[in-house]
Amino acid sequence: MRVTSAVDEVADRLLTAIAVGDFLPGERLPAERELTGLLHVSRPTVREAVGRLQALGVIEIRRGRNGGAFVQDSWSESSGAAVRRTLLPRWEEFEQLFDLRGLVEGMVAATAARRRRPEDLAPMREALSAHLSASTPREEQAADSAFHRAICEATHNPQITRLSRELLTRISLGFPIEPWGKGERSHFHRAGEGHAALYEAIAAGEPERAEEIAREHFMISAEMIREVLARVSGERAG
Repeated sequence: MRVTSAVDEVADRLLTAIAVGDFLPGERLPAERELTGLLHVSRPTVREAVGRLQALGVIEIRRGRNGGAFVQDSWSESSGAAVRRTLLPRWEEFEQLFDLRGLVEGMVAATAARRRRPEDLAPMREALSAHLSASTPREEQAADSAFHRAICEATHNPQITRLSRELLTRISLGFPIEPWGKGERSHFHRAGEGHAALYEAIAAGEPERAEEIAREHFMISAEMIREVLARVSGERAG
């Protein structure tokens, strides 16, 4: 029987977050102080967990003014076991959260379509353009975040924005970052098409169509997390 310590739990969550693409290769992890707040653990716990990831070769610690813990690779020999330990005990809850998020984000999009003002559309267009012209998964992820943030702001209700962020944080293991897989181009094209259609519906003031598009669009993240779990389940079976 494996007794899990706080360090084990944080290391597993970080490995899983990297595996599902919350943090992409070349990206810096949140600073130690921020991780303690996000994960509700002590700084020594975070420090030891990050040290384990460094020992596994998943991250590189860089010193200096622009230093930090940078993701080196999205997968290690330890990733599969960490993903299983992190996701499998919570999987029923995750499926419920995927369903809830689709419903909530549909409501967000419909509300934005009803309430958006002309000036609300410019940030959406800018983010849409940035996403379509992105040359790296990190740029795609940043533009995706900006696009959905602009939709939330177009509802003109900060509580809706907060609810959307809370749900994202829960499905992303405590990090308010959209899972991005390994930056697969098929996901990128689906996301781009979804963004364009969603923008058009909101700009045209069509709440029912915006809701339907958003509910489908937010299934992409759920599918990516399911794919990661299927991969590690296959590893165990093999």
